[in-house]
Amino acid sequence: MRKRFWILGFAALSVLMTGCSDNEVGDVSLGLLTTKDIKLNVLTDPLIPGVTCHVASIEANLDFSDPSDSSISCRQTGEITAAMVAAIDKSPDGDIVFKKSKSIFFKTMKIRRIFDADSQTLMYLSYSTKETSGSFKHSLSTVPLWGTQAYRPAGAAQN
Repeated sequence: MRKRFWILGFAALSVLMTGCSDNEVGDVSLGLLTTKDIKLNVLTDPLIPGVTCHVASIEANLDFSDPSDSSISCRQTGEITAAMVAAIDKSPDGDIVFKKSKSIFFKTMKIRRIFDADSQTLMYLSYSTKETSGSFKHSLSTVPLWGTQAYRPAGAAQN
């Protein structure tokens, strides 16, 4: 009985917290007969503040789990310097720059920044950590460094 109380309390808190996002810039209802909405969030890369991403995802206010689908679009909205790019993780799996719980059952939406040195491009991958309908849902957006202070042509010395 006590365990059920904690599970229900956690679920209620999760429902209440879904409306508390300080980076939400849009909320589109999917209709009168559903509790699902498309939430639009804006994110600024913490290490590269010249990149802004907009993420669209579905939130189901009265469910224990949100759908896994999401979409991401990132653009250069400010200066990107060589020092900023030098500070990021350049490993093949990159850095997690944002994560958001999508379920009380350990499903999370994550956004990862990966640097493609050959094409001098920042890639932002949005993905779900739980398989849904035989697939891990994901979306990709890229920000080329061409035209920025951070651009290094192929063969140029990297700092």
